[in-house]
Amino acid sequence: MKSPKLASAVASPPHLQGELDARTSEFETAGASEIIAWAIERFEGSVSVACSFQDPVLVDLAVKTDPGIEVIFLDTGAHFPETLRYVEEIRRLYDLNLRVVDPGPNAQAWPCGTTRCCELRKVEPLKRALAGRSAWITGLKRVDASTRRDAPIASWDPGRDMVKVNPLATWSDDDIAAYIDANCLPVHPLSAQGYPSIGCAPTTRPVEPGDDPRSGRWADTGKTECGLHL
Repeated sequence: MKSPKLASAVASPPHLQGELDARTSEFETAGASEIIAWAIERFEGSVSVACSFQDPVLVDLAVKTDPGIEVIFLDTGAHFPETLRYVEEIRRLYDLNLRVVDPGPNAQAWPCGTTRCCELRKVEPLKRALAGRSAWITGLKRVDASTRRDAPIASWDPGRDMVKVNPLATWSDDDIAAYIDANCLPVHPLSAQGYPSIGCAPTTRPVEPGDDPRSGRWADTGKTECGLHL
């Protein structure tokens, strides 16, 4: 099954269209810190960071610009225990303004791996968490999946009626690793156990060296996106 491409900025309101087009072109050669600083200044008091906590790079960059910025973590109820411990480690390290968002009651009927799981345990909770905000910052990288290859750095998110900013869009996995090493950041404990891409425990498998890093996500299902970035 071919996955749909990510939403672009074409549906943005007229008063933002020109600005977003200019910014996403300009940001192709900008540093991630500069992009984050723009988002925080442009949408002052109304921007949040959504982080999967696969690594701490986005959090580190964001809190260096605004130590009090809200960081959202979606607790699907199916994360690896190692991920939950890692979230707490990062929370303590940065004294994070962390908001943990749980699924709504409708998710109980759809366990991890079932048809509506991601919709009810990720997409709906994030939309609820971002209600009233003007923008959100994500850790999306173009190298993560073929569906993300054309992801703009700053665009209108029509599903949430807000601006979406991907400051790490141009980064490679090697860039992430180099930043972690250069800044002595803590590494997710599963990274050394064959999990280069870490999602929920029931639907994530380790991969062999050299394989597509995301091949362990929803393995053998044809699925490549949970819906947060569609």
